[in-house]
Amino acid sequence: MGTRPVTPAALAKIVTFLPWLLSAITIWMTVLAGNKHPSAWLVGLVNQGLWLLWILASGSWGLLPMNLALWVVYARNHLKWNAA
Repeated sequence: MGTRPVTPAALAKIVTFLPWLLSAITIWMTVLAGNKHPSAWLVGLVNQGLWLLWILASGSWGLLPMNLALWVVYARNHLKWNAA
């Protein structure tokens, strides 16, 4: 038992197709935030997890600082919006 390594074909699918999902979730999260929906920032946090997966799979290391910053901002916003 154990984890199986990701095959090159699976990695290629992640790199090719995940950006479509990431785009859709980002747009959805932005609309939620514009409507002041309390779950907007949680959607953003989940999306950042998916972004991290894509960054690691694609080797797009220059996006790591943005990903880290958005984790912090979205968590902060979630806490502030739900404390009120």
